Amino acid sequence: MTSSTAVSLTRRAEARLERLGDHDQLWFEGRWHRAEELAARARRTAGGFARLGVRPGDRVVLFMANCPEVMIVSAALWRAGAVVTPAMFLLSDDELRHVLRDSGAVAVVTTPEFADTVTGVADDLPVIVVGGGDGRTLPLEELESAAELGIVPRGPEDLAVLLYTGGTTGRSKGVALSHGGLDASGAALAAAAQPDVVVGLLCLPMAHVYGLLMSVAGYHMPEIRRSVVMRWFDPAGFLALVEQHRVQQTAFVPSMFQRLLEQPLEQHDLSSLLLVSSGGAPLPREVALEFERRVPSAEVREGYGCTETSSLISAQPAGARRLGSVGKPVAGAEVEVVDEAGRPVPPGAHGEIRVRGPVLMQGYWRSPEATAEAVRDGWFHTGDVGTFDEDGYLYVVDRIKDVIIRNGFNVYPRDVEDALVAHPEISAAAVVGRPDPRVGEEVVAYVTVVPGATLQPADVVQHARRHVSAAKYPREVHVVDAIPLTAVAKIDRKALRARPRS
Repeated sequence: MTSSTAVSLTRRAEARLERLGDHDQLWFEGRWHRAEELAARARRTAGGFARLGVRPGDRVVLFMANCPEVMIVSAALWRAGAVVTPAMFLLSDDELRHVLRDSGAVAVVTTPEFADTVTGVADDLPVIVVGGGDGRTLPLEELESAAELGIVPRGPEDLAVLLYTGGTTGRSKGVALSHGGLDASGAALAAAAQPDVVVGLLCLPMAHVYGLLMSVAGYHMPEIRRSVVMRWFDPAGFLALVEQHRVQQTAFVPSMFQRLLEQPLEQHDLSSLLLVSSGGAPLPREVALEFERRVPSAEVREGYGCTETSSLISAQPAGARRLGSVGKPVAGAEVEVVDEAGRPVPPGAHGEIRVRGPVLMQGYWRSPEATAEAVRDGWFHTGDVGTFDEDGYLYVVDRIKDVIIRNGFNVYPRDVEDALVAHPEISAAAVVGRPDPRVGEEVVAYVTVVPGATLQPADVVQHARRHVSAAKYPREVHVVDAIPLTAVAKIDRKALRARPRS
């Protein structure tokens, strides 16, 4: 990298277009969008933002479902030197208001289905609402009618994205990600990609760091790769698109596997599907194996990362997957597993996972205390319990804050959850701790069952007793219609802990 502008995301996107030329790049709801078409729209939209008064460093919130305009607006904002601030469209009004206020956003861009929500939330805030097409907001087409804007120079240290964490344990924090950090993470993901995959399907929200990284990684791909984009994930629509476009690769969070396994997969030709990446939360081994059994052409590869590391820490090496592991650390992420004193532990021992390197965030937005707590001596402490094996493969055991201490024994919820979903009638499971005066914390399980199952709580307890130790099995079980999830599709343990006992 010879200059500070060489790794700005805008420069990286321009270099990709120069290298690969014009081509079908993105399919969305009935048609292909060409690479030059998308780039030209971004150049004009950047001019529209500048004309609107958006300046370098300004934050602009994107509250949009997946569509080509998400990519166009993001590229336009980076071209104008502004900061993309994605917000999941599943956020509540209060959560969206917090993002707008905390980020100091000057504008918010939305799509018609969310225009009422955004205008209602932004009514008392000094932000311009773009999109919606209902006469109350500035049309996105008006921005796109401006003259093309040249690139506002940005260096690797400049802020590119302000992305708010899920906030399951309190108010969400803005994670400041630089051009250089995202660029390093995208390059690492591209390096780990399977070379014979040329058609991918993006069904993760682009407002999630995982979905965002998939887009940035495309800047580094050496060959033309085409992307099929879903507005949002639905299992039946996913299966139809795989068949229609002969999709070879996609990326899921674990809850998506569960929903797909409820579909008649054998009735569809999914033989083109070679690789399914999983991230965002631990994937039970049984779920991965069941998916591979029913889609024999596909290999499931689990990776690991978090918002604070530009989404990526480790990935499975091509051709050397180790099921149950999240792979090996990628370039740009130095990883250690350490004890409470900060000393690295030997292979096989458990400890906290910590990371440093160019993929690391700049810090939490306007929160030096939280940053200092999370980043110590240059290392970001993930809060995850993990272990390395003798060959350098990383395993994520659980979240430190989720560990249940029962009678002095550490109980990792994931261990119990994996044992529960091994039951053929249990489709999903979540385990939390409940304060108990006798044992300190009691293990409580919530499970959903497959259609037609008659499983009772006592049956679940007996199954667990056969598969985990006496210290771990749940004494209290609830069969529920659905496991609550956060906006980024992780188990909402905070909501489960708040549930009254029945």
